[in-house]
Amino acid sequence: MNRPHPTAQPTPPTGTLPLPPLVAGAARHLQGLLRRLPTEPPSFVLARLLDRLLLPRLDETQRQLLGGHCVEIELIEPGLRVRLQLGARGFEVANAHQPAALVVRAQALALWRLVRGQDDADRLFFDRALVMEGDTELGLVLKNTLDAIGPLWPLRAS
Repeated sequence: MNRPHPTAQPTPPTGTLPLPPLVAGAARHLQGLLRRLPTEPPSFVLARLLDRLLLPRLDETQRQLLGGHCVEIELIEPGLRVRLQLGARGFEVANAHQPAALVVRAQALALWRLVRGQDDADRLFFDRALVMEGDTELGLVLKNTLDAIGPLWPLRAS
């Protein structure tokens, strides 16, 4: 299989165009601001959303395997980060000082396509639109769990 060189830049998602310089500069400035914001508010919102979309679909074994691990998710372009863990009563905001067992970085469009079931994690990983760092076993459990349950936010039938 032909794989890109490790130092190659990520391939932009299909259908995206480069931003004009003025817009790109504003986006970098906004990204810098978002990176400095606390992770708790967006983490809380995502935890509640996952309690509704993902938690009911997890069986007891999946809950045990995923439980108690801090996972950090970063949307690359806006620089938005969330930190979550699965607890006894559902998803919760992970302590800001707790080291992340797994860090997932993804382009916003790539993560959206994954959640919608339009792309799979393997393809995004090899296209470098999604990167996982940290506990490899936890990353595989998370990936296999998401593969097994299907899209979290499926496309509506026309």
